[in-house]
Amino acid sequence: MKVTINRWNAVSTWHWGDTRDEVCGICRVAFEGTCPGCKYPGDDCPLMIGECSHAFHMHCLLNWLSTEASRGLCPMCRRRFQTAKAVE
Repeated sequence: MKVTINRWNAVSTWHWGDTRDEVCGICRVAFEGTCPGCKYPGDDCPLMIGECSHAFHMHCLLNWLSTEASRGLCPMCRRRFQTAKAVE
């Protein structure tokens, strides 16, 4: 028996592969979305991943780090926040 495909509708999904999290640890919005201060996903709201593997929207993290209470620490694990090295 031979089958002929007349029409094919493909569907795909994507996710940030460098992190174990699915939502921002600060605003709790999915990374596929944007932080509360942005309108559109994409370049305006990139992902920031720390050496501790916790990930945040850039704007959420910058706002967090600018507060006196943060003391430069990751809001999830309280280690000194350092961005992870880029994988080439």
